Amino acid sequence: MSRTPSFIREPAPRRSRAGEWIALLVLALALAAQLFFSQRAQLAANAQWRPLVLAACGVLGCSVPAWREPTAFGMLSRDVIAVPGRPGVLRVQASFRNDAAWPQPWPALVLALSDASGRQLGVRRFVPGDYLGEAPKEALLAPGQATQLAFDIVEPGPGVVAFDFRFE
Repeated sequence: MSRTPSFIREPAPRRSRAGEWIALLVLALALAAQLFFSQRAQLAANAQWRPLVLAACGVLGCSVPAWREPTAFGMLSRDVIAVPGRPGVLRVQASFRNDAAWPQPWPALVLALSDASGRQLGVRRFVPGDYLGEAPKEALLAPGQATQLAFDIVEPGPGVVAFDFRFE
């Protein structure tokens, strides 16, 4: 019986690796989906990625946090005046609009009151329930939606002549 040396033998037939490549592709897609799902809040905070995240979560049924861009709230009018017949009480009146591209939650309003020398006499942060008188009926302000507010505060000290509004 003649034995053929191993280097002359015909190679074993190659088996197909298609199943391995398919499994690798499925695992890579699963990893990408997990990364997307875990990072969707950070991706949605980026204006370029947000439309894609909203579309993907619309299909997949996942939630996306509301857009938060306090600098996109534009103050349309504002005023702080003494209330007639009520010494030591100031009426705060303002209107603002959501100029962001997407709906966003009602902002917190920070009001700082100063005297003629620029010294701050008082600062207070108002949440939506404070400046609306109750919790808002809608959780989000639509793009371009404007609102008005009016509420009274106790004057922090005599000589308030300046005020500053800021959204958070």
